[in-house]
Amino acid sequence: MAKATLCVALLLALFSCYCAQDSGDYNITYPPEVDALRAIRRKLHDPKKFLRNWGRGDPCHRNWTGVICTLPLSDGYMHVQELRMLNLNLSGKLDPELGQLTNMTVLNFMWNGNITGSIPKEISNIKTLKFLLLSGNQLSGPLADELGFLPNLLMFQVDWNQITGSLPKTFVNLIKCRHFHMNNNSISGQLPSELYSMPALIHFLVDSNNLTGNLPPEYSLMPNLKIL
Repeated sequence: MAKATLCVALLLALFSCYCAQDSGDYNITYPPEVDALRAIRRKLHDPKKFLRNWGRGDPCHRNWTGVICTLPLSDGYMHVQELRMLNLNLSGKLDPELGQLTNMTVLNFMWNGNITGSIPKEISNIKTLKFLLLSGNQLSGPLADELGFLPNLLMFQVDWNQITGSLPKTFVNLIKCRHFHMNNNSISGQLPSELYSMPALIHFLVDSNNLTGNLPPEYSLMPNLKIL
């Protein structure tokens, strides 16, 4: 009798664990990042319901649309590694809580067409970021100085938006950046001569803006520049 009772108890325990996981209660994503994703979702309009599974259970366990996660790290949690929101017909704004996704390497909101507002300066908190891809929206306002402090950034694309103001001189710190696409905006002022010391730069696209002055002669010193 005792053995039968023990077996029943074990089966019930296993069934409870299965149900918890199946219902999305199995929390494997770093909790502050879950909160950040929920804040990001609240600022977005999703007319085609691509993000309908957001909010159901755990982001990494439930494979929320566009959310790519790491393997568990030393803290025991999985973390958001990529946010792929390319061409989902989203509108709304980019929430500053994006800066809480501090293990992210790819942030891609390209070609949604209707993302408005400014690019949050809090993105500069993501020191692991390699690809900042925001082309083809209606983002506006000046580029924050803080965006020049992304030490691992390889590609910075904000072309085909409504960006205004001048290019920050802090972008000289983007020493790994290879592709710098700022064309088709309303960027004004002169190009900072300091940017010549971006040693990895291959593409520097700033056409179709409101720039003034001459092209800094120092740009001829860029060792890898192919397209200007």
